[in-house]
Amino acid sequence: MTKKNEARAQFVACVTDYREDFYRLAYSYVKNQQDALDIVQDAIQKGLLALERLEQIDSMKSWFYKIVVRTSIDFLRKHKRVTVTDDETLCYLQSGAEDHYEDIDLHEALERLPVAYRTIIVLRYFEDLKLDEIAEIVDENINTVKTRLYRGLKLLRVEIMEGTVHE
Repeated sequence: MTKKNEARAQFVACVTDYREDFYRLAYSYVKNQQDALDIVQDAIQKGLLALERLEQIDSMKSWFYKIVVRTSIDFLRKHKRVTVTDDETLCYLQSGAEDHYEDIDLHEALERLPVAYRTIIVLRYFEDLKLDEIAEIVDENINTVKTRLYRGLKLLRVEIMEGTVHE
């Protein structure tokens, strides 16, 4: 079996073995079954296209988690812009009301964090999941999740204060 075919077979096995975990991760972002399934499907397509650039096949699972997280975030960005606005909001916006950029620094700082930290922070504070649930989603033990949460929050604080991640 060629290296390319071996990587493809391992990718298919990884996606099959952990499909419920990948689905749960996508679902935690969009809170919608069909959207989560679409995200996983898009992530599989992206993974297949990028598979030859994967340097360490042993890290395939975490590599694919990153793809699912990025695909979920991209999905949220795309669909946020297409949201239908109700009449009250439309009138408010047309009245020349002052712009509000709530937590824009936080969201930008989160985007610059390493994915392992960002995922845990998003799942904990934006999706309000418990640490044991997060450990199951990212397939790590709870102590690893706690460590990443602590380090991620520390990096986030530095990022917000200085504008760059140091690690």
